[in-house]
Amino acid sequence: MTGVLPITLEEARKIVQALLLSGKEYVCLMKLHGEATEEQVKKVLKEFEDTIYQRPPLRASVKRRLRTRKIYYIDFLEMEGRNVLFKVGCEAGTYIRKLCFDIGEVLGCGAHMQELRRTRAGPFVENGDIVTLHEAAYWFMEWQQQKDDKILRKFIQPMEKALALVPKIYIRDSAVDAVCHGANLTAPGVLSLETGIKNGSMVAVFTLKGEAVALAKAVASTEEILNMEHGVVAKTERVLMSRGTYPKCWKSGET
Repeated sequence: MTGVLPITLEEARKIVQALLLSGKEYVCLMKLHGEATEEQVKKVLKEFEDTIYQRPPLRASVKRRLRTRKIYYIDFLEMEGRNVLFKVGCEAGTYIRKLCFDIGEVLGCGAHMQELRRTRAGPFVENGDIVTLHEAAYWFMEWQQQKDDKILRKFIQPMEKALALVPKIYIRDSAVDAVCHGANLTAPGVLSLETGIKNGSMVAVFTLKGEAVALAKAVASTEEILNMEHGVVAKTERVLMSRGTYPKCWKSGET
């Protein structure tokens, strides 16, 4: 497989959890084992645009138990002989090898994945601000020689970009350091938030300046949080900002 692969460095490694759960997009070359018309292939591809059942293949890093995965879209691109090229957007954890096998079963001729390229991983897209490994090596050598941090920005992006698709809660400056010490986020600390937050979903806690503070699990929906005056709205799971970045505005309970 080739294509987009987000790589995290130092403190940004803490957001891998969010990247693993983000949706993916692939361009796949599927090889049919028998004859099928273009219309038949298009029809069957569209039948998989929904929540599907998948059992991971034999060579997989997870247990082979039946699970559901969401296929957001499958776009037919072209077909030549028994080679079918298509683009698929899917939930994280979808096995495209297994998807090709299942498509072949429905077609009645069998099929397997021949080539695969990841064109999107969460907010990172192939035609966006990504670099090849050769480019990263070149700019790193340039930075070693010049020691100019502006060069680093040519191949290293802010951690916040990886959280672009995660629903966000923006908090008061006075609440930042408490969250950095592991405190759960309570309603008085919330200034604004995005739509789409559900009870139990992952959220990103941000400052008003757009700095990532922590990853948390929401204990209420967007609508519920808007109506809350007190109580916990999100449980802190992963602190991203260093302690002391913002002034301490909370009491430790010590006398």
